[in-house]
Amino acid sequence: MTDPKHIHIKDYNYPLPDERIAKFPIALRDHSKLLIYRHGEVGEDVFFNLPNYLPKGALMIFNNTKVIQARMHFRKIGSNGEHTGALIEVFLLEPAEPSDYELMFQTSGHCAWYCLVGNLKKWKEGSLTREIEVNGAKIVVKATRGPIHGTSHRIDFEWNGAVSFAEIIDAMGELPIPPYLNRETQESDKTTYQTVYSKIKGSVAAPTAGLHFTPAVLSAIDAAGIEREELTLHVGAGTFKPVKSEEIEGHEMHTEYISVRRDTIQKLISHDASAIAVGTTSVRTLESLYYMGLKIMANPDIAEDQLHVSQWEPYDGNGNSQGISSVDSLKALASWMDRQGMKVLHSSTQIIIAPGYDYKIVKMLVTNFHQPQSTLLLLVSAFVNGDWHRIYDYALTHDFRFLSYGDSSLLIP
Repeated sequence: MTDPKHIHIKDYNYPLPDERIAKFPIALRDHSKLLIYRHGEVGEDVFFNLPNYLPKGALMIFNNTKVIQARMHFRKIGSNGEHTGALIEVFLLEPAEPSDYELMFQTSGHCAWYCLVGNLKKWKEGSLTREIEVNGAKIVVKATRGPIHGTSHRIDFEWNGAVSFAEIIDAMGELPIPPYLNRETQESDKTTYQTVYSKIKGSVAAPTAGLHFTPAVLSAIDAAGIEREELTLHVGAGTFKPVKSEEIEGHEMHTEYISVRRDTIQKLISHDASAIAVGTTSVRTLESLYYMGLKIMANPDIAEDQLHVSQWEPYDGNGNSQGISSVDSLKALASWMDRQGMKVLHSSTQIIIAPGYDYKIVKMLVTNFHQPQSTLLLLVSAFVNGDWHRIYDYALTHDFRFLSYGDSSLLIP
């Protein structure tokens, strides 16, 4: 295996004019263009014909995370005693207390998040407050700055009334559309920037490969004899973090939180540990499961919090030299969950997938077109054995739309 740490990110650049970045989705989700890459050949179709290209009996995996209204705005109290001072943005990144996503959104009265703070220099001290209305009741939300946590701040929130934090952010939060759209969030984004199958709140960015699916396409997939399973990876703001180091060794991947049902792992085993992944988030989750299984094989009494997959773990020889199959690794993970009486695996991954990576589970990939010099482009290049230029050149010369609201591709190496 080549050492991916010494990959130069400049080798993964391509010209992306601003007019090729889709600022809004097309009116009908499943009428977007679909690039088909099969064994080196490139063609195109319309997305609603996707099921025609999928093998009968295959297993397709979707990420059912739901984007939260993670941008919260407060105004400082001005000299007149009114909320007319500096505008402070608090951007929710991940739960601090409680740290479990499900519990977080149910909690009432108090919680804490790790957040990015916009206009931080204007918030030297004290708490910020904002009055909102939830179900006809007036609620006062107070935000207090805590210690720095990496590149973020711990922010403690307090509020009156018997309302949950989910209701608080629904009332005062704003959906965080990608920064490269260079526009304000609009009411339509609340619908168009969610997948039709989104269920589990927690992401600050959509798993955008899923935005093309409609109930009609999902029904057509079922009718074609393709099985569907869902897992959850909460997409963090780090997904937009540019690679600034010359070699990717200097880039620190963000940690993302995953949940996978025991039944889904069993379904993977019954499909010979082979899956069609919808989106790079599904890819990172599925491929991380292999390395979690290896950890269990090495230490059957391992604790759940020790299953975290670190950034470079797949490249340290772990599993490759041992020749452990994907099925055996997943069986070890399933048996471990059974011993723990666990129906859902909760863990995290920091995996970076770059050229030199050996894919273990994902055999086909549905994905959008990603930013130049991004870790997502590295993942795609690894999947198509370095042939990403052919795919992106075709998309650029055949009027495809790029990034989150852009067109889609089906990649079959």
